[in-house]
Amino acid sequence: MTLKRENVLIEALPYIRKFHDSFMVIKVGGHAMVNPEIMDDIIQDVVLLRFVGIHPIIVHGGGPEITEKMKRMGKEPEFVGGLRITDEETLEIARMVLVGNINTEIVSLIGQHDGKGIGLSGKDGKMIMAKKKPSQMIMIEDVEHEVDLGWVGDTEIINPEIIDIVTKEGYIPVISPIAMDITGKGLNINADTVAGDIAAALRAKKLVLMTDVPGLLKNPSDRKSRISRVTFDDIEDLIDAEVISGGMIPKMRSAAASVQSGVERVHIIDGSVSHSILLELFTDTGIGTMVYEGEDEE
Repeated sequence: MTLKRENVLIEALPYIRKFHDSFMVIKVGGHAMVNPEIMDDIIQDVVLLRFVGIHPIIVHGGGPEITEKMKRMGKEPEFVGGLRITDEETLEIARMVLVGNINTEIVSLIGQHDGKGIGLSGKDGKMIMAKKKPSQMIMIEDVEHEVDLGWVGDTEIINPEIIDIVTKEGYIPVISPIAMDITGKGLNINADTVAGDIAAALRAKKLVLMTDVPGLLKNPSDRKSRISRVTFDDIEDLIDAEVISGGMIPKMRSAAASVQSGVERVHIIDGSVSHSILLELFTDTGIGTMVYEGEDEE
């Protein structure tokens, strides 16, 4: 059923009122990163959030773009058990792609829609201090192997001061997931994890994780089997039951950790849906999966 324009605005009003002057962290990745039309819709939504008094923060990934750039430069990407091995050269290529290419393109697009974007990485203002991830035990063909992932990090400290400063001046921060250790060495961190860590440090009202699926599905082959709401307590049980599987496991665990750390709600949505952020945040039904704690009051 198509709603009249005035009904759409009235439905959005209580949400706009509730979220005014709050932080919202939006992680952008997947097909949205390589589809200009989808990206344009996302940035329009983000700029609108800013103009209605919300403080959006974008965290972006770029795995496929890093892989493509490596191949163009004659370096074959190395994966073990689905995890990228990040040596010195790969880290430098990741920094070039994330900070030099993707970040600046998103900032430029924000400007095209009359917003004020500012590009940051985790190194700026010591925003993301991290340590090198220890060797991982990975099952390969039913045999457990110890694997060093290279210059991949785990977050230790989030210093949100620079985010506070720029958002108060009306800027939309665009953050690349490149962190640093205590020696200044760069480390690449999973963008979903960075988004969750930043949202927790800011005690954000919302964390939005954009994916290529409609949310958590009861049946992965049926896009209509979306689970619209789940408490963080249920997530490990759903993993054990294999309702949550594959690449959705780290996303849902990140969502649960964020809620436990003080983020009010986490939303996992399909970024390919036109204006998906607005539809999820400002309508009664939403379009994705919301992760929350205990009794829901929305």
